[in-house]
Amino acid sequence: MTYDASYDEPKRDQFDPMANPALFDGIRSKRVFAFLIDVLLVAFFTFVAGVLVFFLGIFTLGLAWFFYAFLWQAVALIYTAVTLGGPNAATPGMRAMGIEMRLWYGAKPYALLAAMHVLLFWLSFTLLTPLVLLVSLFSDRKRLLHDLILGTIVVNSPALSRP
Repeated sequence: MTYDASYDEPKRDQFDPMANPALFDGIRSKRVFAFLIDVLLVAFFTFVAGVLVFFLGIFTLGLAWFFYAFLWQAVALIYTAVTLGGPNAATPGMRAMGIEMRLWYGAKPYALLAAMHVLLFWLSFTLLTPLVLLVSLFSDRKRLLHDLILGTIVVNSPALSRP
C-alpha cells in the first residue's frame, strides 16, 4: 500500500458554495431533522443502557447505579464518536436526511473529532442557545459555531458523490 500525498492536500474549490451550491442546498433544515432523529435514537440507547446499569447495580450492590448520573452524556458521546467518526461520516439521522460531515479540505472526520464536535455542540448550545443557531445565517457554508471552531462542514451526500 502506497501513501498518496495528494489526498491530504486541500481542494480549495470543492466546497465553495458559489461553485457547488448543491452541496449546501437545504442543509439547515436537514440538520434540524437529523438532530431530532438522533435525539430519539440516543434516548432509546440510553433507556437500554439504563436497564443494563440497573441489573448491573443489583450484582454490584448498588455501585453501578452511580453511572446514572452521566449515562445519557456517555451514550451520546459514544453514539456520535462511533457513527460520525465512522466510515459513513454521518450519524443515522444524518444518513436518513442525506447529509454527511467533512473536514474543511474534504477528509472524513475521525472518532476523536466527532466526540469533540458533540461536546462543543452541547457546550455552545447550552451557553448560547439562540446565538449558536444564528451563526449559520451569516455563514456562507451554513456552518454552526462548533463547525467553524473545528473546521468541519456538513454537505449533501448525493451532491458530494457527483463529479
